[in-house]
Amino acid sequence: MESFEQQLQTFYDKAIAMGTEYGAQLISAILVLIIGLWVIGKISDAVRSYAVKGLPDETLAKFLTNIFEVILKVLLVISVASMVGIQTTSFVAIIGAAGLAVGLALQGSLSNFAGGVMVLIFRPFKVGDYVGAQGIEGVVVDIGIFVTTFETFDKRILIIPNGPLANGNITNYTKSEVRAVEVSIGISYSDDIAEGKAAMEEVLKNDPRVLQEEGNVVAVVDLGNSSVDFLVRAFVKTDDYWALFFDIRPALKAAVEAKGLTIPFPQRDVHIFQESGE
Repeated sequence: MESFEQQLQTFYDKAIAMGTEYGAQLISAILVLIIGLWVIGKISDAVRSYAVKGLPDETLAKFLTNIFEVILKVLLVISVASMVGIQTTSFVAIIGAAGLAVGLALQGSLSNFAGGVMVLIFRPFKVGDYVGAQGIEGVVVDIGIFVTTFETFDKRILIIPNGPLANGNITNYTKSEVRAVEVSIGISYSDDIAEGKAAMEEVLKNDPRVLQEEGNVVAVVDLGNSSVDFLVRAFVKTDDYWALFFDIRPALKAAVEAKGLTIPFPQRDVHIFQESGE
C-alpha cells in the first residue's frame, strides 16, 4: 500500500503531465475566446451601424443585430470547446433539439415576429396613419416587433398581432394625399332633377376645401322607392376629409331646400279595396 507521500507524488506527477499535455490547448482556447469576443463585438458594432442606416426601422435593426451577435457567440463557444477536447457533436445536437422545441413552443410568436419584420421592411403604414385591418379601424400609435397598437376614435387601444396583420388585407386611408367624400342624397320625384343637381354642384364649388381639379361628381344613381337619389363625390386633401364628411350633408340639405326642392322621407301608397257583399 502506498504511503501518503507516494500518493501525493503520484497526484503531482499526473497534474504535471496533464498540465503539459493540455496546458497549451487550454491557454490557446482562452486566447481564442478573448480575441473572438473582441472581434465579435467589433463586427456587431459595424453591422448594427450599417443596419440602422439601411433598414427603415431602428428597433428592427437592433433586434436583428442582436440575433446575429448571439449566433456568432454560440459558434465561438462551440469552437473553443472543441479546442480543449470536448466532443461538440452531442453538444450541437442538444442545441438543435432545444432550438426545435423552442421553435414549436413559440410558433405563434415566431409568426408574429416574421409579420413584424415584413411590416417594418415594406412599411404599408406608419405611426399616425389611419388604417383598417383585421376588422378594425384606428390610428397607428406604435409598430412593434410582435404587435401593432391602434387607437380608435373613441380612445380604445387595440393591440393586433403582426402575423395576421401582415398576412391580411390592409387599408391605409391616409397613404394618399387626396380622398373622396361620398354622400347619397335624394329629392322628390316632383322636383326638377337639373335644378337639384345645380344646387348640389354649387355647394361643391363654394367650399374651399373641395379640390375642383379632381373631377368631382354629382349624378343620379338610382330611382328609389320614394326619391330620385344622387351621388355626391367631392375630392379633398386627406387632412380635410373628416371635416368635410360631417359638414357636407347639412350644406347639401340647406342648398336643396333653398331652391324649394324636397328631400322626401320614405313613404308608401296604400290602396284599400273593399269587395261588395253578395
